Amino acid sequence: MRSLDDLIADGVSGRRVLLRADLNVPLDKNTGAITDDGRIRASLPTLQALREAGAKVIVAAHLGRPKGAPDPQFSLAPVAARLGELLGTTVPLATDVAGADANAKAAALGDGDVLLLENVRFEAAETSKDDAERGELADRLADLADVYVDDAFGAVHRKHASVFDVAERLPHVAGRLVARELEVLTRLTAEPDRPYLVVLGGSKVSDKLAVIEALLPKVDRLLVGGGMCFTFLAAQGHGVANSLLEADQVDTCRRLLAEAGERIVLPLDVVCATAFSAEAETSVVPVSEIPDGLMGLDVGPRTVEVFGQALGAARTVFWNGPMGVFELAPFQAGTRGVAAAVAAVDGLSVVGGGDSAAAVRQLGLDEQAYGHISTGGGASLEYLEGRELPGLVVLADGSGQ
Repeated sequence: MRSLDDLIADGVSGRRVLLRADLNVPLDKNTGAITDDGRIRASLPTLQALREAGAKVIVAAHLGRPKGAPDPQFSLAPVAARLGELLGTTVPLATDVAGADANAKAAALGDGDVLLLENVRFEAAETSKDDAERGELADRLADLADVYVDDAFGAVHRKHASVFDVAERLPHVAGRLVARELEVLTRLTAEPDRPYLVVLGGSKVSDKLAVIEALLPKVDRLLVGGGMCFTFLAAQGHGVANSLLEADQVDTCRRLLAEAGERIVLPLDVVCATAFSAEAETSVVPVSEIPDGLMGLDVGPRTVEVFGQALGAARTVFWNGPMGVFELAPFQAGTRGVAAAVAAVDGLSVVGGGDSAAAVRQLGLDEQAYGHISTGGGASLEYLEGRELPGLVVLADGSGQ
């Protein structure tokens, strides 16, 4: 797999570079303002390196899940504005993906200029299962540029036109963010320093089952929190009252517990409430005593202490998924406490993107305290499962050179 440095060494001054970036940032539902610009900032090292090398940079990205047609609420306009602020230059936005306006604006670029194409998912072909449909869009995207750089790690697990097919049509390299993600994930999957601990949270066991199955033979301890812990607790015979429960996964959790023994560590106490509300009255109870009518919405202080002790001995940690409903103040303490323990690890600490990365920023934690914060939760998990990721497979193939 060729790198950005390889491309720059070959010379890109005056050349048109199509850069697939991950700019899928959250927007305020009322104002449309960007609420977390972490992914935009993560794209800057590759963008700035290309600009400094004199490339004409054409950025392709997606935002949200529009239904294959232009939709104003998913326009990349606020992203273009924020990107311009961070780069200290004007970043024009094409009104289409790879149509007349994109071609005109791309032709007008000077060396070091940046153009952002409109949301690639405004084209139904971007996510089509039909190779020919994706190929037609990829042809139009490839016509805009001389070379392709993929820096959208959060999308490499998708066989989409702007991720997979366009790389088959142009000389291609991996951007700095993709290269860094691969470096870190390789350390986790090859020979991690031990003890190696994984912390998993989030809502559903079913969402994480494949990665649990893949990781259990490799890790020293698996710490489970978030809504998914209640299905494991039910498998131990505990009543979980109104807490989130996937009844069809209880037998699977029982099997995993039997296979892993003490290597799976579950919460000892939880923060309960009657409702999913910031104003709800809360109580902390042992997991064996969740009262009828209540639901667990965070792990409790004793759990944070036990998880923290386990993490204190770790040399490698991968954390994916919050410990509770961190978006609401009464249920933040579990995620905050575990996040702090992950940050304090004397070794490699990796935050596996998604809600975990969002929690680090929302809770005001020091991002620099972690070894790596991934921009791609789904891609990270699929990589750790051992699955082939289309966007990486095509980058490793030299046929586009």
